[in-house]
Amino acid sequence: MTPRDLYEHMRRRWLSSDTAFDPDMLTEDVVIETPFALPGRPTRTAGRDAVLAYVRAGHASLPFRFDDCRTLAVHETADPRTIVVEYELHATMTATGEKDSAPFIAVLTARDGRIARWREYQNPIAVGHATGALPG
Repeated sequence: MTPRDLYEHMRRRWLSSDTAFDPDMLTEDVVIETPFALPGRPTRTAGRDAVLAYVRAGHASLPFRFDDCRTLAVHETADPRTIVVEYELHATMTATGEKDSAPFIAVLTARDGRIARWREYQNPIAVGHATGALPG
């Protein structure tokens, strides 16, 4: 799969209420980075098993469901294995029905048709409010 194919696969998984990744999408030594993560949350997770455990636990505790993932732009880089994606996730809070959205930028690097690195830049305030980690 190309980097674009992998991103589209992730996007479909979000919208079908699955975790972002399945084992076949990731290299054994995959690295997931979220440099702007909220305090107490990891900024780096390495290895397929650790990444899958992390995303499964996070997914199980989400207080919302994704309604849409709007791809704003996909930028090619000098390295054909790497793309930069700008997107917005739109969600509905399951307890209240309130709708919210948050912007993201991610750098996806693929190797042998799998994700080798996913570096996601998120708005920690928007994410914190949506997940309940920060007060409204």
